[in-house]
Amino acid sequence: MFFDALAPSSALQLTRFTDVDAFRPAESLEDARSIPLDVANFAAARAIVNLPACRIIVARSFARILDTAYRAPGGMVILPMSDDLRASSSGMDIDSRFFIALRGYHDCHFVEPQINHHALIMFSPTLRDRGWFDRADALRVRIADPAAHLYARQLVQDILRTASVAPRMFETTEAAAHLQEGLLLAFDDLFRTNPLSERSAPNAGARSARLVQRIDDYVAAYPTSPIYTAELAGEFGVSIRTLGGAVAKVRGMSLHQYIRLKRLWATRTQLLRSGGASVASCARAQGFHHLGEFAAAYRTTFHEAPSDTLARARQTGLPAN
Repeated sequence: MFFDALAPSSALQLTRFTDVDAFRPAESLEDARSIPLDVANFAAARAIVNLPACRIIVARSFARILDTAYRAPGGMVILPMSDDLRASSSGMDIDSRFFIALRGYHDCHFVEPQINHHALIMFSPTLRDRGWFDRADALRVRIADPAAHLYARQLVQDILRTASVAPRMFETTEAAAHLQEGLLLAFDDLFRTNPLSERSAPNAGARSARLVQRIDDYVAAYPTSPIYTAELAGEFGVSIRTLGGAVAKVRGMSLHQYIRLKRLWATRTQLLRSGGASVASCARAQGFHHLGEFAAAYRTTFHEAPSDTLARARQTGLPAN
C-alpha cells in the first residue's frame, strides 16, 4: 500500500494509528469529530507535507461518521486517492469520480462506510485567486475530468515520496516552489471549464493566439527562470483561467504541459548541438533544476534518455536541423 512505502522525514510528517482511542484529527482540523463504525478493524494513517502556500494531508481513513467544521479562508480541495472511494456528504453519495472544493467556513457531515484514501489540500490566503472557487462558505462536489484527476493524484503521491526520500529539497525555496507550482497547475486543469465554450465570443481565437505568442516570447526571453502561472498572468494583465484557456484552445494542452514541452525541445536542440556540454548543464540552461524529473519527462517525450541524445550527437558531430 502507498503508506507502507513512506518513511517520516524532516519534510514528511507520518502518523499511523492502530488504536481507535489514540486517533486524533490533523492540527488544521481540530473541530473534526469521528464516530468509528468498525472498531475491530480500525487502522488509519496520515501524511503531511508543507509547501510555501499550501499544506497537503493524505489520509487513510476508517469507517466512520465524521462531523467537521472546515476553516479554509484560502480554499481547500478534497481529492480521492484511490478508485474505490465510497462516502456520502449530507446524504449525497460520493465516489472516486468526484472531488470537493470549498473556500471559507462550512460545517460538513460525512459518512464513510469503509476505509478510504483521500488527500486534503489546504491553500494559504496569500495565494493569488486562480478562479477555482465560485463563492465563499459553500462546499461544492464536482465531477473531475478523469485524466486531470489521475494526474493530480499521481502528482500528490510523487510529492509525498519526494518528501520521504529527499527532504532536503523542501528546504530550498526554489525547489519547494517548483513542486507547488506543478500542483497548482494540476488543479488548474482539474477546475478548468471547457475552453470551447469561448467559441461564440468574437475574435476569441485571435486573442488566444496573441496571448500564446506572448507566452512564447516570454519563455524565449527567460529560458532558465522558473515560470509561475500567477506571475505570468499578472505580467500579461489577464486571469489565470484566461491564460490557461488560451493555451488549451491554441495548443490543445495545458499551460504547464506546453511550457515543459517547449523547454524539453529546446534542451534536446542544445544536446544535439552541445559539443562538450553535459546533460545537467543543458537541462539547467532551460530551467530544469530537478534533474530526475527532467530525465523522466525527456524519456517519456522522446523515447530515449537525454544521455543517449548527447552520445549520438557526439558520434555524428552533426548539428540539429
